[in-house]
Parts: sequence; C-alpha cells; structure tokens
Amino acid sequence: MGFHTLAGTRAPVRVWTDPYGIEPQAAKQLRNIGALPWVEGVAVMPDVHFGKGATIGSVIAMRQAVSPAAVGVDIGCGMSAVRTSLTAADLPDDLAGLRSAIEAAIPVGFAQREKAVDPRRVRGLEQRGWDEFWRRFADLDRRVAQLEVRAQRQLGTLGGGNHFIEVCLEQGGADEGRVWLMLHSGSRNIGKELAERHIGVARGLPHNADLPDRDLAVFLAGTPEMQAYRRDLWWAQEYARRNRAMMLAVFCNVVRDRFPQVSYDEPISCHHNYVAEESYGGVDVLVTRKGAIRAGRGDLGIIPGSMGTGSYIVRGKGNPDAYCSASHGAGRRMSRAQAKRTFGTDDLAAQTAGVECRKDAGVVDEIPGAYKDITEVMARQEDLVEVVAHLKQVVCVKG
Repeated sequence: MGFHTLAGTRAPVRVWTDPYGIEPQAAKQLRNIGALPWVEGVAVMPDVHFGKGATIGSVIAMRQAVSPAAVGVDIGCGMSAVRTSLTAADLPDDLAGLRSAIEAAIPVGFAQREKAVDPRRVRGLEQRGWDEFWRRFADLDRRVAQLEVRAQRQLGTLGGGNHFIEVCLEQGGADEGRVWLMLHSGSRNIGKELAERHIGVARGLPHNADLPDRDLAVFLAGTPEMQAYRRDLWWAQEYARRNRAMMLAVFCNVVRDRFPQVSYDEPISCHHNYVAEESYGGVDVLVTRKGAIRAGRGDLGIIPGSMGTGSYIVRGKGNPDAYCSASHGAGRRMSRAQAKRTFGTDDLAAQTAGVECRKDAGVVDEIPGAYKDITEVMARQEDLVEVVAHLKQVVCVKG
C-alpha cells in the first residue's frame, strides 16, 4: 500500500495507514514531533495510536538529539520466539497443566522471585557477560541505587499489561502445526524508574522551554545529560534483552520437562521500545522506535496480534522511507478503560475460544476486541516486511 505524507509538518512524517483514520490526539502528537528542529523525519506504523509523551507506533530520526519520552518508560520492551521440533499432535488435548507449569516457573504481574536466579543454573541460557553487566549497575543514576536487589529478583519475570507468554501453532505451509514458543516483556520496574527520572530531567532543560509538547523534551549531543541518559538507556535495553533470554530459557526447560524429545531452533529476539544509532542518506541519526521493530533487509522480527488472534514472524525488506522499521503489533483501537466499559468476561471467553488462558475480569482490558485487526495491519506494511510464518496461540499466560 505504501505511505502517505502528513501535511503541514516541517520534517516529513510518512504514514503507513489511512491518515484520516488516525485518532486526533495521535495526529496532534505526530505534528508536534514533526515540528521539532532536531527531527530528520518520522515514520508512522499501521498500528499507530496515542501514547503518553510520544505516539506509539512512531519511528523518529533525530540529529544530535534524542527524546526519552519517544522511547517510552518500558525501555527495551520487545519479543522473543523460538520454533520447536514439536507439532500439534505432540500436545495433549488439555493444555491447562502446561499453562500451570509455565506460571509456576515464571513469575507474572507484579511478582518477583524470592531471590535472584543464578544464570549459571539455567540450562540453555547464554552465559557470557553477566558479571560485567551487573557491575555496571553501580554506574547508573544514583537515584536507583536502592533498586539493585529488586532488579535482580525481577530478572526473568514477565510483568503485566500487554506482556504475555504463549505456545503457538504455525498456520499453513509445509510446517503447518509446528509448535512455537513466544513471549513479550521488557525492562520491568528498573527501566521505568530510569526512564521517568531522565524524562523529568529533560523537561527542565532551558532549550525545551518552548516546545509544543513538554513531554517531547530532548537531550542534546555533547551534554552531560545526554551522556547520562545514553549510559542508563543502553544498560536498560540490555536488561530487557537478558530478561527475555532468561524467561525463554526457563520456558524451553518447562516444555523440555514435559516433552524430552524436543529440540529448538535459533531464537528470534527484537526490541520495540528502544534507541539505535543509524545512518540514512549519509546522515547519522538517533532512531527511537516506540512501538516499532527494526526491519532492515533480512532482519527477522516478531509482530504479535492480541491474545486471541495470533502473530507473525517476519523478515524485513529494509525500506529506508520507514527507517527500516515495521509495526510492533496490532496496536490498540481503544483504551483499557474503554475496553472494560465495552466488554465483559463473556465477551472475553468468546473471543479467546480455543486458547488456554485467563478469562476473568482482570484481563478484559486485553481482549482481542480492544486491538486493531492484525490482518489489516500486516496488509498495510507489505513494503516493509514479508511474512515468514503465521502463528496462532493455543496457550496464553498473562500477568
């Protein structure tokens, strides 16, 4: 379908959805972003919707500047998935026991472990760099110094909201029925604490005094504030990656306990709330992806739908107009509060039929009806990614 360009902005704002279908709040945010003097350009993904600080589903390329709100508070949030040797025929008819085993092994919601997990005791977990990673905690913003024990105990835990762990089946093609394991999580509380502190610092800087939206405050290259943010940002992004890696290893071991014959392919992992140093047209930029994945040529990525609709494994096409990006999921079409007003537990049960998952009032805000149609979202980004596999969940664990 290609993109449309949003009219009336200083920097080009390219939109991979119907520009007239973007909610007014989100459209205003995008225009504000496009007006910033540091912005080289913006790519708007088909799952775009209003977000705190900056629009979710936005890719922002800035010269010599970065906006911490354009990354978001769940720094490094993203997806991991791995294809197994199992097929649907290997799974039992009743999947409740498998779901319970996953929930027993991986804390969800606000839960944390009673003590930190020793990575050396987790089968299949990459062992390199853990000591150096934790030594760098002492270099982080001094206002989070007291959170080290909590950060250690939350490593390898899911969180709540739209985070999930799933067992999925591949749909169609030669590998019809192949079992995949998938999860979605980020940097837990420590990423949020770091982000909120730096967003507060940015708002108070003199060069941000006259911005159209104070939430879009930026750090400038060469300043102590930028240096401090990037130090904490890189650490939090690594924390998120290691958090998912530990969970995926534990998840694989839970499945291995029940299916000793299982083997695993190489895992796929991608952030969708993060910053990267990239170059386009000879211009070096800092790219913030808030609700978007990198989709460089050949890059494998994961685009989930909702807890009842399925997900896609994709390969990037490297489209420079989109800063080599694609959507991070279906994207919400209504707020959590509106979802709770609109739907009930009967609706949730109907919309998640065939999926072993929670069907209580506590997750009604995550009902599939609260999200955009993932099929339409995928159709609008055919020039950004190609589909490698279409997956449908049969088990979904929520926080």
